Amino acid sequence: MGKPKTRKSVKKRFKITKNGKVLRRPTGGNHFRTKKSGDKKRKLKKWVEITGKEAKNIKKILNY
Repeated sequence: MGKPKTRKSVKKRFKITKNGKVLRRPTGGNHFRTKKSGDKKRKLKKWVEITGKEAKNIKKILNY
């Protein structure tokens, strides 16, 4: 039996910190940016933590 493969699409969208937190980018940051205020655009740069069952599923897919 071979090693389980990492899902590359998930690897590109999420990152896991040293302490095991799962982070994602906020939604709504790719297009229609001219309507958004500077504050909103700055907030969209930051990573957001995922908790609970979703985080557990993502870790399983990433083989952590």
